[in-house]
Amino acid sequence: MSFYKTCLRPLLFALNPETAHGLSIEACGLAAHLPGFRRLSRHCFEYHADSLETVVAGLRFSNPLGLAAGWDKNGRALSMLDALGFGFAEIGSISARPSLGNPKPRLFRLVREAAIIVNYGLPNDGAERVAQRLSSRRMRIPLGVNIVKTNDGSAAKACGADSIFDDYLQSISRLHARADYLALNLSCPNAAGGKEFFSQRGNIAELLGRIAELQVKCPVFLKVAPHFDSESIDRWLAEADSFAFVHGFMFNLPSGKPSSLQFVSSAAERADMPGAVSGPPVRRLVDQCIGALYQRMPRGRYAIIGAGGITCPADAYTKIRLGASLVQLYTALVYEGPSVTGRINRGLAELLRRDGFRNIQEAVGTGL
Repeated sequence: MSFYKTCLRPLLFALNPETAHGLSIEACGLAAHLPGFRRLSRHCFEYHADSLETVVAGLRFSNPLGLAAGWDKNGRALSMLDALGFGFAEIGSISARPSLGNPKPRLFRLVREAAIIVNYGLPNDGAERVAQRLSSRRMRIPLGVNIVKTNDGSAAKACGADSIFDDYLQSISRLHARADYLALNLSCPNAAGGKEFFSQRGNIAELLGRIAELQVKCPVFLKVAPHFDSESIDRWLAEADSFAFVHGFMFNLPSGKPSSLQFVSSAAERADMPGAVSGPPVRRLVDQCIGALYQRMPRGRYAIIGAGGITCPADAYTKIRLGASLVQLYTALVYEGPSVTGRINRGLAELLRRDGFRNIQEAVGTGL
């Protein structure tokens, strides 16, 4: 048992989940300023192997395991994110205007599932403040910035198409020069006004056409709803095809608690927990999505970033062999602590060696 699981996690789990989340962000921000702490963290959590190094969308990664968006929503822990063993990190989601998000409580634990239920509703400081925070960043790993439409609350008037497009464009224009890649959140399950809009044919292509006018230099990934039907996949591929700056896709959490998720707990235990499920219950659904997309997308044109239910090396390796070039976690950090990164990377290197792969790229898609 790690120090985190025996000592820190019981203390954090005694707190309200959102309070514990906020404290963990603040603790990382403060710890980074302690002399020698970042070096000690790298020594404890990093694992290096040549076989784990990879290049995706022109970016170099020391390993394929990243921190998913949602943990550091505003880039407040940047100074520690590259000392926790990750190969890359993604912050956000960030919107054009500051947002308070949904009413509390809005974060819940499903301890028996090692899962969480998220109903944050995209609280964030807004693109302007986050851009200022990123202006002084110095990171050893690639940084992704996740961008979403502003959540103005359930009482706000419905937005027209131009308003939605302009919201994304405002954020992108402020943040693209500060990011190594952008992830456009087109299917957030926690807020209205986005996920339905981009399920309509032509709207993704229209947004991308307007982004092209900004001459964005960094790679862009599209974060889409977790569907694996051929109609949805072919539409995403067709609408992205004309835009060379789109380098790949990633899948969002499903809205609500669909029957495709795998639970240990009863429906009654989750009845008072609104929101989207993150962690092991979504693993099978996301794996199906990754495999279906990889089989239909043109090789070499796009890459997939896979996230959802990764808790061990085998989970990450499965997503890679189904077609993901990079993988991400978030919920495992809550339950396992920061040592999970080194454990997964070490295990990945062993799995590659066992199967005769010289590097991660050779393993991508081989499980289909």
